[in-house]
Amino acid sequence: MSLATEAIDVEAVRRHFPALSLRIDGQPVVYLDNPAGTQVAQRVIDRLTEYWRTMNANQGGAFATSQRSDALLAETRTMAAAFLNARSPAEIVFGPNMTTITFAVSRAIGRQLEPGDEIVVSRLEHDANVAPWLALADQGITVRVADIALPACTLDLESLKRQLTPHTRLVALTHASNAVGTIPPLRQVADLAHAAGAWFWVDAVHFGPHGAIDVQAIDCDFLVCSAYKFYGPHLGLMYGRQELLERLRPFKVRPASDQGPGRWETGTQNHEGLAGMLGAFEYLAGLSPDGNGTARAQLVAAMGRLAQYERFLVARLLEGLSRIPGVQIFGITDPARLGERAPTVSIAWPPHQPEAIARWLGQHQVFTTHGDHYAPGLMERLGLQERGGTLRIGLAHYNRASAVELVLELLAGYRP
Repeated sequence: MSLATEAIDVEAVRRHFPALSLRIDGQPVVYLDNPAGTQVAQRVIDRLTEYWRTMNANQGGAFATSQRSDALLAETRTMAAAFLNARSPAEIVFGPNMTTITFAVSRAIGRQLEPGDEIVVSRLEHDANVAPWLALADQGITVRVADIALPACTLDLESLKRQLTPHTRLVALTHASNAVGTIPPLRQVADLAHAAGAWFWVDAVHFGPHGAIDVQAIDCDFLVCSAYKFYGPHLGLMYGRQELLERLRPFKVRPASDQGPGRWETGTQNHEGLAGMLGAFEYLAGLSPDGNGTARAQLVAAMGRLAQYERFLVARLLEGLSRIPGVQIFGITDPARLGERAPTVSIAWPPHQPEAIARWLGQHQVFTTHGDHYAPGLMERLGLQERGGTLRIGLAHYNRASAVELVLELLAGYRP
């Protein structure tokens, strides 16, 4: 057995996820649709039900259940700060999802901008990291787009540099492409953005389940992600430098606090969902081989173990796909560069339509996704937007190696 397969005990991991025991028509379900949302650990379910049973109340009440609820939300914020390596829980903002948070904060950032100011994005982005900035066009803001290098679908740094001008105010970039898995050199981009006098905004939704996020090492000004991608409930969270969260003016109701992250959290939050988010952090920290370190240390150790195992899985998937005649793989395929990509693989297989392949796999209870994956700019750049996009196979640490072998076997025998 390789060191990679020994990184985690997959069967022990799988026992944490009730959904992995699901059978449909007598067949076990294989979840390879993980980029669209992972399954949740039992700890998440327990935290949600515990909240409803013992502390279901709104914030700020002078009574026991409200005080319990306040304490739990504070604990979740502290764990979220550890998950992202924020300097303080005051730099963590909760919201419905990354898209909603980005639209809300982009409006506040827009208040600081003037006609002629520019924002730079890339061809790798999910549209949730493009559309909110394009929406500022009606006040004279221009969005410039950095290109990618083909065929590996990596960020073209020279193209990015050309987009930076004295008018650049913000650079928005993915931590990992949700369509092709590419992980750009974020710290290098942060340095370029800051040298140009711009803020750096990172979309870490897709990277979240696959590695340790470190906002201090990245040196980003904002970072957003969503818990339902890292084994939790459908919620989002944001890191923002404290001085920026205090300087920018959010859109909010007048009675809401103007202090701390609460000024950005419009309306009543999803308290039970935040309890579930805490459960996701606890589950991940529990995978650390050392249960005695800080929460941050445990999370970093756990995510390192997951990443090691996932690189083993994606290496086998890429190798097997390369042996199927006619399959086109988009993204990094070099075995020596797997640390530069998430375990998410997009393929095209002309003349077969991605949807038809996904439906056929689904009939065998192997779940994959198809289409543009909300990354229309990338699909246009690859010439795939009019061809149905790609078939996306997304691995997670609870997938067995046998799941990879099964999808390869099914694809090799595909008969439309």
